Amino acid sequence: MFSPRARSPRSRSSSSAHVDRPTVATATTVQVKGGEFFFKLSTKSAARPGKVTFVFKNTGHVLHDFSIHGKKTPLIQPGKTAKLVVSFTKKGKYGYLCTVPGHAQAGMKGTFTVR
Repeated sequence: MFSPRARSPRSRSSSSAHVDRPTVATATTVQVKGGEFFFKLSTKSAARPGKVTFVFKNTGHVLHDFSIHGKKTPLIQPGKTAKLVVSFTKKGKYGYLCTVPGHAQAGMKGTFTVR
């Protein structure tokens, strides 16, 4: 009788360990391709607030950057990639754009949603 009772708490503790893993994995990675004059994101939203890593690849022929929530990549050469890690603490809609003059107006802008 003692053995089954001893196993029950172990089962419960291992269950709670499984519950902890998804809550720890709040980081999201978004692939971003940008060129003349567009951005294409692998997803336009994050499931919850937390860290989001934007991996920006310049697929165009001129310099571009990627800016969101007060952070931005450096100007990226054509064919090159840069990472930008942004912490979102609240749900909401966040605008992104290329800060090169005229590029956002030409279409290099959009909205990222944190749910």
